[in-house]
Amino acid sequence: MMWGTGSMGWSWGFGLLALAGIAILVYVVIRLSTKNAGSDPASSLTPSPGPTSARKILDERFARGELTAEQYREQIRVLGEDR
Repeated sequence: MMWGTGSMGWSWGFGLLALAGIAILVYVVIRLSTKNAGSDPASSLTPSPGPTSARKILDERFARGELTAEQYREQIRVLGEDR
């Protein structure tokens, strides 16, 4: 006795097709999200080479005139952030 119209093979095919589509969608999303981080996915884990908060505070104090040029240079040298 047959149940249905005999399209059992097509059901498996559509299930596998849906699974493959989901896998491709996940792959594309991951690739697009890591593309913005640079060519090396591990590069997003390293901090950007911008000035630290200590350097920003020194810059502000120097701009306000609280530090002389010599004091400013000495503090930059101590921080190890020579330009």
